Amino acid sequence: MCDYINIESNCGPVGPPRAVGPDSTAQRDFTTKKIEPSSVSSAVSQSPIVYKGKRAACDATYVGKKLLWSTGKAAWIAGTTFLILAVPLIFVMDREQQLNELEMQQATLLGTPTAGAPMK
Repeated sequence: MCDYINIESNCGPVGPPRAVGPDSTAQRDFTTKKIEPSSVSSAVSQSPIVYKGKRAACDATYVGKKLLWSTGKAAWIAGTTFLILAVPLIFVMDREQQLNELEMQQATLLGTPTAGAPMK
């Protein structure tokens, strides 16, 4: 997935691992016990394990960005849908409740029987 690194990615270029065999300079440096810091760091940084680690980190970053983007889009859709559909319904239900309470108060003050009370 990360063979095509774009500008937005923080992974950087990840090249194929360098072969470390009996003829390589890194192997000869280890066998002659003359270890130079630059050759050790280059041998370690170009090893297949480091390459696979960089690739796994790049893939994880890619998946994380996609998941975060998808979650944000889903939250936006849910939020706007709630605002458009549910909030007006809440207002209408609140207004209906207030009207019912007002009718109950007026009925109590005027002495008219409520809908649930039997007539004499």
